[in-house]
Amino acid sequence: MPGATSNWTNRPPPLFSKVVIMLIDGLRDDFVFGSKGVKFMPYTTYLVEKGASHSFVAEARPPTVTMPRVKALMTGSLPGFIDVVRNLNSPALLEDNVITQAWASGRRIIFYGDETWVKLFPRHFVEYDGTTSFFVSDHTEVDDNVTRHLDTVLKRGDWDVLILHYLGLDHIGHVSGPHSPGIGRKLGEMDSILMRVHTSLLAQEREMPLPSLLVLCGDHGMAERGGHGASSVEEVNTALLLISSAFERKPGDIRRPQHIQQTDVAPTLAIGLGLPIPKHSVGCLLLPVVAARAMREQLRLLHLNAVQLSRLLQENVPSYKREPGFEQFQMSERLHANWVRLYLEDSRSEVLLSLGSKVRRQYSDALRTLSRSLSTQGAHYDVYSMVVGAVVVLEVLALLLLGVPQVLGAAAELDVPLSSPVSCLLFYLALLLLGAVHVIVCTSAESSCYFCSLAWPAAAAVLALVSALLCAVVSALTRTLVGGELPKRSPARSGSRWSEGDLLFLLGTLGHAASLGSSSFVEEEHQTWYFLINTLCLALGHDICRRCFPGDDGDREGGFAGVAPTRPDKSPRHDLLGLDQRRKGQSSLDTLRGREKWMVLASPWLVLSCCRLLRSLNHTGVQWAHRPDLGHWLASPDHRAELSVLAALCLLAIFALAHRRCSPVSRVAMALGLLGVYCYRAATGHLLLPWQQDSKGISKGIIEARFVYVFVLGLLFTGTKDLLKSRVIAADRARQPAGLWDLHGGLVLLAALLVRPHNLPVLLCSLLVQAVMTRFVWRPLRHSAAEVTAMHYWFGQAFFYFQGNSNNIATVDISAGFVGLNTYVEVPAMFLTAFATYSGPLLWASHLVNFLSSDTHSGSALRHACFCYALLCSLPASVYILLVTSLRYHLFIWSVFSPRLLYAGVHLLLTAAVCVAFIAADWRHAKS
Repeated sequence: MPGATSNWTNRPPPLFSKVVIMLIDGLRDDFVFGSKGVKFMPYTTYLVEKGASHSFVAEARPPTVTMPRVKALMTGSLPGFIDVVRNLNSPALLEDNVITQAWASGRRIIFYGDETWVKLFPRHFVEYDGTTSFFVSDHTEVDDNVTRHLDTVLKRGDWDVLILHYLGLDHIGHVSGPHSPGIGRKLGEMDSILMRVHTSLLAQEREMPLPSLLVLCGDHGMAERGGHGASSVEEVNTALLLISSAFERKPGDIRRPQHIQQTDVAPTLAIGLGLPIPKHSVGCLLLPVVAARAMREQLRLLHLNAVQLSRLLQENVPSYKREPGFEQFQMSERLHANWVRLYLEDSRSEVLLSLGSKVRRQYSDALRTLSRSLSTQGAHYDVYSMVVGAVVVLEVLALLLLGVPQVLGAAAELDVPLSSPVSCLLFYLALLLLGAVHVIVCTSAESSCYFCSLAWPAAAAVLALVSALLCAVVSALTRTLVGGELPKRSPARSGSRWSEGDLLFLLGTLGHAASLGSSSFVEEEHQTWYFLINTLCLALGHDICRRCFPGDDGDREGGFAGVAPTRPDKSPRHDLLGLDQRRKGQSSLDTLRGREKWMVLASPWLVLSCCRLLRSLNHTGVQWAHRPDLGHWLASPDHRAELSVLAALCLLAIFALAHRRCSPVSRVAMALGLLGVYCYRAATGHLLLPWQQDSKGISKGIIEARFVYVFVLGLLFTGTKDLLKSRVIAADRARQPAGLWDLHGGLVLLAALLVRPHNLPVLLCSLLVQAVMTRFVWRPLRHSAAEVTAMHYWFGQAFFYFQGNSNNIATVDISAGFVGLNTYVEVPAMFLTAFATYSGPLLWASHLVNFLSSDTHSGSALRHACFCYALLCSLPASVYILLVTSLRYHLFIWSVFSPRLLYAGVHLLLTAAVCVAFIAADWRHAKS
């Protein structure tokens, strides 16, 4: 009867005696069901077309990385996006899942493969052999370590579940992409392994009471660039093949793969093993698996799944009775009850069969509707912790904005008095009030809260930080509005106006921050930065032409030096705050003649041409990422000769641009290091050596990469030594610029080693634009430190996207984290991956430190730059955090907004490191 409990809700007997799960990492659907499957996986193709099997295309939800996908396969639930971070070091899985249920029922489980499973299920395997999943340079041994156990374990009968997780296919994709020759060879290897497992299971079934089940699946797909993590079709569509002699197959029956959700695997496996469905599963039983069973048993299994989903809906949705899925479930139960009564009266009538088919369809519709409802309601947000984080962000942003007049003034310091009695009283009152709110929220919260789970000392420290920041904001606001700390303007400046550069940077920064509220603008954020850079180049070109060819409005007095005229009847033109930091001196218009003057005029257009060329190198984002670009053409195996010539020319040009200000010893190190970069790429098969005619002798290039690392460390050590020496010895201040340029050269050499060979033109153009802007724009026009900082920041962001990066996790090149490593070492791998991803912004920030550390700038330039750089990064990040918090129920919150939030977090950490570099380089401030 409806809602009644009976033997219909008891655990059914198992359908299979043994289950083998063969999970191939990165197995997207067309690798099995497309042309590659037909060509390289003949046995699998035979099973799909003619064998006793059921084929599906399982859709994975983002984030499409391994650990969340394994959780979805085993729990049937939807993991959160924080699992992208936990993927680096997976904690034990406490949520109800198939593995835990099988282990609790006494099933013996054996596992070989990705050690992520061992971390998720540390006590569940009677035998296991884990392999490192992040060492993407290895795609041979990582699979051989799994296959070597097969012959032994398949002959034994002392196990119930065997799990094999192969990583080689995914590693090849990360290094070479989905269309490389290695993909076909690896698919052929997987096909032969599948045949070995399947034939062994068929041979053992004669001695077993029940048939076996072989599951071939992928955890996620593979993007066209080889990565994964985002929500493109290639990344979310994975192959799923269920093979068993229990499945009936009629001769000539050709079935197309059915599209399902990846979460449907968990309830299907649970029912196949005779286990309870995981409590938080939102998946549906795959009906073809039980289609050969009697109608009575099919309806019972469907009823079990429907009861589990309806109970989960009742726990998560207060108004569950009005949900369409629950109404369909109640209707299904009523029809089921009618079918049972008719079955007890006459178990062979045609009416019974027709009604049974109707009940089955009704159950299937109810399951799908319930699953969709739970998938949309499945996100539980820790609102209290989110509010605390948003308050801290807002306080820091307000403090930065209120500190603009002081920091960009002559003293270049932010003075916020907090020791006054009023500030102390406000601090204690705020702390007591926040402590009371914290206690009330944590004692009344029904669900788990991260901030409430913190130890009291840690929570008290956070509340104290919030209170201190509040006092600082109030103090700064009071001092600005009431205390008369607004910058004083002289009468000569009373008629001042905003410069074009001020307006451009202000409107560009605010416009970019506002655009982050749109999912389309987040997906195509590179277009925003390309537009801003193009606009900046046009504005610079207009400014230079106006200075070089002045009209009758008196612009001639400013010349190239940008110095405001001092006539009493003309008010000077200065920056946004009236705090013009440009060096006053002789106009460089008098020093530029002939060719140099024309180079100044041509420099913005040269930069604009470089940017346009780089846009054609890597198509990124979503709308145009699938289109062929110059990078794809260069990276294809058929054009290795062209890529080799281009890489050699780029490395020579990089040396010519990067060695100019380095010491003689550093120049030799730079030359040898760049030579080692070419040898490394030749050793890994990306480039050709003149005497190399084929791809024989390809290796991991560990020796060549470590050869380059020696010179990178040498340059960094030399630069650090000179920098420290200039700090200690007063007479040795001249060593600081040379030391900073050595550090910059070391970073350039490291970037040349880590970026893909077809991206070497991006590195070259970055150095070229820096050189052109330094010589022909920033120095002749005498831009202020704030303006130079804003330009460096904008160019750094643009070059981040010129590398082919986007706001999708799939574009992160994790293979860069294993250059020169023969084993997985977590800290170096994370550092190298982060540096390779953000090499554009980091190299531009490094150049900014070097440029402002020269003697041609005032002692406060670096402090101005540090503050401006932090403000330019913090403003859009703060706005985006608030937008994501308010848009947490948006349709694209997981696929679009959450990955961008991860990028913003990493960018903030790197910005903090850049600000530390500014402070370390500001020896004048340290001296004072």
